[in-house]
Amino acid sequence: MNETVQPRPPFPPFTRESAIQKVRLAEDGWNARDPERVSLAYTPDSRWRNRAEFVDGRAEIVQFLTRKWARELDYRLIKELWAVEGNRIAVRYAYEWHDDSGNWFRSYGNENWEFDQQGLMQRRFACINDLPIKAEERKFHWPLGRRPDDHPGLSELGL
Repeated sequence: MNETVQPRPPFPPFTRESAIQKVRLAEDGWNARDPERVSLAYTPDSRWRNRAEFVDGRAEIVQFLTRKWARELDYRLIKELWAVEGNRIAVRYAYEWHDDSGNWFRSYGNENWEFDQQGLMQRRFACINDLPIKAEERKFHWPLGRRPDDHPGLSELGL
């Protein structure tokens, strides 16, 4: 695993505009579903709590995301800024996925993020709830990868 630290603008302290940009960059990264690439947005010693799982460092982030995207198929995510102050950003999000039996879910969550001066996330605390949905109830309709700019966000979708 490459432990190179490359600065990741925008940098704290965040304005509302730079926080919105940071949130979209995070959404784009996760929608690419590339664990190695996503891990580079975090400090080498980043600490997470994701549901009831605790993750320490980039190697564990890669392992966690590899497991996640092997089980959460056709994953599509939308994130939205909730609040910002200094080097901290609060986000709400939803993502849709299905399991290997074809059962669809919409997972809702909130994250609290803390960044270092290089713009890398050093702490991530996530709370998530999964709602079973029918395929026809899906709202996230775009090809796998980055959400198109003209696709509605969470607020526009009533989520």
